[in-house]
Formats: sequence, C-alpha cells, structure tokens
Amino acid sequence: MLGYIFKRLVYIIIAMYLIISATFFLMQLAPGSPFASERELPAAIEEQLNAKYGLDNPWYVQYKDYLVSTMTFDFGESMKYKGRSTNDIIAESFPISVALGLQAMILAIGLGVLLGIISALYHNKLPDYVSTVIAILGISVPSFILAGLLQYYLSFKAGWFPVSGWKGFTYTILPSLAIALGHAGSIAKLTRSSMLEQSNSDYVKLARAKGLGKWTTVFKHTLRNALLPVVTYLGPLLAGVITGSFVIEQIFAIPGLGRHFVTSITNRDYTVIMGTTVFFAIILLFAVLIVDILYSVIDPRIKLKGAKK
Repeated sequence: MLGYIFKRLVYIIIAMYLIISATFFLMQLAPGSPFASERELPAAIEEQLNAKYGLDNPWYVQYKDYLVSTMTFDFGESMKYKGRSTNDIIAESFPISVALGLQAMILAIGLGVLLGIISALYHNKLPDYVSTVIAILGISVPSFILAGLLQYYLSFKAGWFPVSGWKGFTYTILPSLAIALGHAGSIAKLTRSSMLEQSNSDYVKLARAKGLGKWTTVFKHTLRNALLPVVTYLGPLLAGVITGSFVIEQIFAIPGLGRHFVTSITNRDYTVIMGTTVFFAIILLFAVLIVDILYSVIDPRIKLKGAKK
C-alpha cells in the first residue's frame, strides 16, 4: 500500500507540473492585458502595474517566478481586488464551496443509491420505470436549467425557499439540489446495473433460499459489492460538485470560490485564474487517489498495483 501511495504521489507531482505549465502558457497566449478594461489608463500607470506584477519581464522569467511561488503555495496578489492575495480569496471562499459541494454530494449519493436499489428490486415494474425516468431527467437536464426551474417554482411561485444568497441553511437547499440531481441520476443508473448483476450471484440466491427477506438481503449481502462502481464515480463526482458549482454559485449569488473564478475570467484577473485552477487541480488529484484507496478497502480482493503484500 505504501509503495502504491508513493508512486501515485510522484505521478501527482508530475501532473501538477504539467497543469501549472499549461495554465501559465495559456494565460500567456490569451489576448489583451489584465488592465485593458481600465478606462483611460495612463501609459505610465500601466507600466507601473506591469512592473509590479512582473508582466514586463521575459516569459521565461515569469515562468520561473510562477513555478517557484506556486511550489510554496503563494499564488500571488489579485490584479483586480486591491490589497488582497489569491490565497486570501481562496481561504475566505473555498469553505463555502466545500459546504455546498459536500451537501450536494451527500444528496446525490443518497438519492442516487436509493433510486438504483428501488429500480433493481422492482425490475421492469412501475417503481423501476419511475426511478429510471427520474434518473434520465437528472442526467439530461443541465444544472443551470434546473437551477432556474427550482428558483421559479419553489422560490417565486411557492415561496418555500429564498431565491439567492448565503445566509443560512435554507439558502443551501436549492443550489445543492441543482448540483446533486444530475449526479444522482448517474449514480442511480450505476447502482441499478450493479444491483441487477449481483442479484444473479450465487451468494444472493443462497441468502434468499435461507429465507432472508428482499431488503435484508440487499443491505447484508448485495449492496456492498454493488456500490463498487459508485465508489469509482466518487472522483468525477467530487470534480462535478466543485467545478459544477461555478455557474450555480453565480446564479444563486453564493460567495464561493467558483463565483470568484468566473468573475476573475471576466476581469482578466490572471493571478486568481491561475491560482484557483492549480488549487482545484490539487484537490481533484488527491481526491482520485483517496477513491482508489477506498476501492481496495471496500473490496479486499482488489489489489492495488504496486502495493506491498
């Protein structure tokens, strides 16, 4: 296990170097200047700003400085938010994105697994058809459209939830649902297929022959093996609930990191764009590693390549 983790950490370092390099050169290729939106900016002031942020240095000097600062987790000062560093913006807004993402993740897993179990247990019956339709709708309808529908019907029409903002638990329900429903549909399809496959296994048939009830067999025998594909999906799910919240945070006016990222693109705030991109890449790479380790914990029969016996 330790050998596998060490090897994966080496791969993560290589991947981070490639991501950092790609982010830097993409920003270099982007047309215009981060100060192009400033109206009637005198040439002398623009030169001072370029010197302050090192934009007047050759690209290789900027690249070296960027690599060194990134390796020390110093993402630089924002070019638009005066007196604020990218690290401060991340520290302030990322916990909000995490809270929203975790709530959406719990909803997606809970709802998706439940729909998948119902579909498998009542295969080719009405509950199966209803669950499948819900799953397909969740997969097919984009999250930003779901967000608009939820706002219109549950906020404007019914008045059950606030339209936007981040002032309490009730403000988190609609954005969490908008993010979770699409992923719940994917999890439901995975759970259904895996449950149907496990239902034909010999150990399940033996449990039913011993007189165990349908739901008892599911929770004691079938569900653990059936959840392996869902565990595999946790990596992309984490990516979806974090990066997928970019537009949702903008729609619901949530002061999370996703909203800052979208705003930084509009403002050409290069340091915030690059800093948040690298930060999200770090989170997602480690999330995939944790999912791989969990995979072997849930099913001890699976041996991680490179793990010590």
